[in-house]
Amino acid sequence: MIRYSIHGTYAYRTDRGQVRSHDEDRAYVSMNAAGEVLLAVSDGMGGANKGDVASKMAIDVVSALFKKKKPHFFAYFDRLWLRHAFKKANAAIYDYAEHHAEADGMGATLVVALVSGKRVLVANVGDSRAYFIKDRGIHQLTVDQTYVNFLLRSGKIRKEEALTHPERHVLMNAVGIYPSLSLDLYSYRYSGESILLCSDGLYNQLPVSSIVAIASTDERADQKAAAYVYEANGTGGSDNIAVAYWEALSND
Repeated sequence: MIRYSIHGTYAYRTDRGQVRSHDEDRAYVSMNAAGEVLLAVSDGMGGANKGDVASKMAIDVVSALFKKKKPHFFAYFDRLWLRHAFKKANAAIYDYAEHHAEADGMGATLVVALVSGKRVLVANVGDSRAYFIKDRGIHQLTVDQTYVNFLLRSGKIRKEEALTHPERHVLMNAVGIYPSLSLDLYSYRYSGESILLCSDGLYNQLPVSSIVAIASTDERADQKAAAYVYEANGTGGSDNIAVAYWEALSND
């Protein structure tokens, strides 16, 4: 089986922001023994109802499965693996809430990017996002699963209205809310783009131009992750912030 090795640096970081009392976001990036890279971000929902527990469980389940994952030549099997990982995370959170009254209604967003050779698979539930960034350009890889985005895509509201809509934070989907789970799954060809996963606490605070500008600097990956958090806090920090960042290096 021919494998294409990838080389790069990565960092992940979360912060409670300037308004929230505690941090319900979680992030993770790692490379396994097969040379695959996994990025993940989860934004807990439920506040006092254990949102931080839900996001931690989601990341813990996915990261544990990734450590044992075997490489697959065909994307079909990686798709199956991602679906399995999301369903395991969903079951863990749902079962916890079923047996802990104080956790009733807890859940989380979850976005995962699996980089394997010349392909990237992205799985998503909720409104955390994944981006490709390259040559000062940016491409969103996910679709926000929110009520306002549904209204926008169906033509019921305009883009300008979506920015200030009173229900713009209402999710249409989350991990752990129901016993079964549906997710969006995308496949992309990978050509060395930087990959950014983040919670809404980042992209709601920073314009796209700032997101691209930070990725385009000569700083290290950990410095860029720190800069994202710093800038989001500097513009208000109205929510928790989670960042998972991967930057490919030349094979030369």
